[in-house]
Amino acid sequence: MNFTYLGLGLVLLILGLMLFFANRSQERPKRYLRDILAYIKLRRGIGLAVESGRRLHITLGRGGIYGVQGGSTLIGLHLLQQIAQAASISDRPPVATSGEATQSVLSQDTLRDAYHSIGVDELFDPDSGQLSGVTPFSYAAGTMPVIADQQVSLNILAGHFGSEVALLTDAAEQSDGMSIAGSDNITAQAVMYASADESLVGEELYVAGAYVGSNPMHIASLRAQDVVRWILIGVILIGVGLKLLGF
Repeated sequence: MNFTYLGLGLVLLILGLMLFFANRSQERPKRYLRDILAYIKLRRGIGLAVESGRRLHITLGRGGIYGVQGGSTLIGLHLLQQIAQAASISDRPPVATSGEATQSVLSQDTLRDAYHSIGVDELFDPDSGQLSGVTPFSYAAGTMPVIADQQVSLNILAGHFGSEVALLTDAAEQSDGMSIAGSDNITAQAVMYASADESLVGEELYVAGAYVGSNPMHIASLRAQDVVRWILIGVILIGVGLKLLGF
């Protein structure tokens, strides 16, 4: 029961900090975020794809939306929405692939909502949200032709992947497209770090909301996390000090 109250207190503390920092967002804007090269190249790549008339491709992995793996899927869907809105004037609309049925349906809904929000419903194509395969390597095999055959200039890999992600980054390289990749899986992160043009390591994937089409709450959540980290560090140091003093 004590742990329940402790957890509830931590949630309320984070929520209070987020509201506090959101109200102050006008005083300390987005420029206070540290630069992450992958997001800089992502914004640049979107602009270049629109100018050159080539396609943007985002693949959401195969983790589904349930459990711990669902967090990275939601990040991928958020990126898909922002990319669809930014690339709405392109001759070739973005395409999304995934390795899980629910993700495929959500990707279609996300694209539909993105086009509706900017008043271009006629651009929505249900085929732009595709289920590539339901096993790791069938998913990779189904996604590789999208990368190679649809004139993709930028590939964003954001979700839960395994070692099969090496096939996707290699396909992007073979087709002269840039790849920006992030995952919640340690094995996939290692492969991405070695094979993608830019990789998002660790929590860098989960800050996408603050770096791509952010709103005040996205940035406020990051600043609230920083405060909580310092509080936890302080508690640990106090505990170590008390232990050394024999308490």
